[in-house]
Amino acid sequence: MTGFNILPLAVALLIGVAALGSCLGIGLVGQKFLEGTARQPELVDTLQTKFFLVAGVTDGAFIIATGIGLWFATANPFG
Repeated sequence: MTGFNILPLAVALLIGVAALGSCLGIGLVGQKFLEGTARQPELVDTLQTKFFLVAGVTDGAFIIATGIGLWFATANPFG
């Protein structure tokens, strides 16, 4: 193989950007959860359920992106 192989760079960017977005998303959701809990303490149960649902979906998107990146790294479909 000659030339510059950019697949490792693409995989690193895919996983890195997904991790950054997931961390920022969960941080913002956590901030709003704490803010809503402080404003209306009687809604803690409802807000906590929704917080864990959104955090799970956000983390699931990161896990899927990591899986796709590792799939590209091990079985290069473009080569």
